Amino acid sequence: MACWLFKSEPDEYSIADLQRDKTTVWNGIRNYQARNFLRDEVAVGDEVLFYHSSCKPTAVAGLAKVVRGAYPDPSQFDPSSPYYDAKSKPEAPRWVCVDIAFKAAFKHPVTLDRIKATPALSEMLLVKQGRLSIQPVTEDQSKQVQSLAK
Repeated sequence: MACWLFKSEPDEYSIADLQRDKTTVWNGIRNYQARNFLRDEVAVGDEVLFYHSSCKPTAVAGLAKVVRGAYPDPSQFDPSSPYYDAKSKPEAPRWVCVDIAFKAAFKHPVTLDRIKATPALSEMLLVKQGRLSIQPVTEDQSKQVQSLAK
């Protein structure tokens, strides 16, 4: 099992939304590095730190798990979608998505400031390459973040 951090703007889709819905399609990823993680490495059963971005404060808000591996993101073919990609073709899709399921909402979300202040988390990609929306997290980093949430 691998561990990942997935970012979402809470006004678009939050951990509370996932808790309500139980599962969701994680689509709309339009960064090649993040897409490659989804396509090539993210697998069913992997753990997800659900991160609220573009808000104050930004924080890991809960946990999810991957319940369906990569498949073509349908939004790339929908002209009415903000994620439409006219250059992507059904026979050669550019973009993929995965499905995730709710595991837990943190009573105490772990803020980016707290992560940055924790020496054991200084090597997280979140600290080094903050803009990436899908990023790997080591098992130790995931455990440390979960410990901080208690």
